[in-house]
Amino acid sequence: MTSRSAAEYRAMFDLSPAHLAGATLDCCAGGASFAAETAGALAMDPAYAMGIAEMDRLVRAGLHDGDQMILDNQDRFEWSWYGSIEQRGAIRMAAAEAFLTDLRARPRRYVAAALPDLPLAAKSVDLALCSHLLFTWANRLDEHWHRRAIEELVRVARREVRIFPLVLQGTAEPVEFLDRLRSALPASEIREVPYRFQRGARHMLVVDASGLTGSGSPPAHG
Repeated sequence: MTSRSAAEYRAMFDLSPAHLAGATLDCCAGGASFAAETAGALAMDPAYAMGIAEMDRLVRAGLHDGDQMILDNQDRFEWSWYGSIEQRGAIRMAAAEAFLTDLRARPRRYVAAALPDLPLAAKSVDLALCSHLLFTWANRLDEHWHRRAIEELVRVARREVRIFPLVLQGTAEPVEFLDRLRSALPASEIREVPYRFQRGARHMLVVDASGLTGSGSPPAHG
């Protein structure tokens, strides 16, 4: 259960204030504080069905496990963006506390749901973001699942879908089916982003969602 901050999201997805002027979906959000720190943001993750007490436990365990993994594998990461291990740890701790506070205060912003089937009407958000799920776990989630997941994000987004990173977890190897998958999707491009951490993870996929109207949509979430 990873707790990334809104600052990390802005760097990972190269987001300006104009990009965040409308409704934004964070899917799957985990323990990130992006929704807590961003007006008009909605977070989705299947783990939210576990309830606040279990989320509190998972988030705090995730902080401990993540810090230990970083200490054990420092040379696998770039530190120019964070500056130091300690600074990264402080950012993640603050993000976790912000997430847990907001989850208790505004639970309706946190919806238990998972790709590739989201309980949102077509074109109900302006921008859809997906961090460290698609492509990250391409060794476990196959090409067909990825296509369904991205098509679902395109269905619910009015403008764009942004996905980061585009390499495998741990190895930073490229995803074998990325180019083939892009040929089956709406127009897309790969852009370099300012975020630096996992070696080899410097690019996001941006998929144009503006030309599709969507159909067969469930009711929008309140």
